[in-house]
Amino acid sequence: MWGKDDPQRVVDFAVAHGVDDLYVHVTPTVLTDGDLPRLRALAQLAQAAGLTLSALGGDPAWTNRPADALAWQQAALSTGLFRAAHVDVEPYALAGWSTPRKRAALAAKYVDLLTRLQSADPRPLEADVPFWYGTIASPTGHGTLADDVLARVDAVTVMSYRDSAAAMVDVGRDVLQRADRLAATTGRRVPVHLAAETNPLTDCAYCTFAEEGDAALRQALDAVDVAAGAYATYAGTAVHDLTGWSLLRP
Repeated sequence: MWGKDDPQRVVDFAVAHGVDDLYVHVTPTVLTDGDLPRLRALAQLAQAAGLTLSALGGDPAWTNRPADALAWQQAALSTGLFRAAHVDVEPYALAGWSTPRKRAALAAKYVDLLTRLQSADPRPLEADVPFWYGTIASPTGHGTLADDVLARVDAVTVMSYRDSAAAMVDVGRDVLQRADRLAATTGRRVPVHLAAETNPLTDCAYCTFAEEGDAALRQALDAVDVAAGAYATYAGTAVHDLTGWSLLRP
């Protein structure tokens, strides 16, 4: 959830929809911008309802400005309200990603950023990742960018944005297989969530459930659980985001 929604509404919606972990956007200025009382109220209500909170933050620019990301992490986790830092940093949104040489440089900076975040705090570090990171060569020389991410975080959420269960599992399979191999070879299990999109996407109607509605989304999430359950590292589904989900037709 990226908006500053009413805490009671958020918790009521989460409980009604079977959500158990909330990714809550936290600003870099959380300690001074006046939003802390709302977040504390949300944390109190969430705890009473048996929900956990993760601090959500991200900016493509963090790829080039790791100090900003580290400052955000320190501020968000210092509140004591969150079990983990959950980052959505998209280096591919930066200028130059389409150029092989620049892409390699940005990927290397992104991997370094994750390394720094992981080292800076003992609490879990989680990351949103596109399903196609397995097609990008590793800047460290070890496999792919997907492998580099899995080696540096405690959990990933794959943006497996498709409008059917079969398609979500199909695009998410590569990361699941890589996570399973990592667990089998090193004993280190990195949980993998597969995420669905609910906001309208004018350039990709088949990437979202905005047209299909809530019932179709829920059926798809249940089917994903069944199909992806064969992977040892599969840890459930995620939905982006509260605003889009709440506006779906029944």
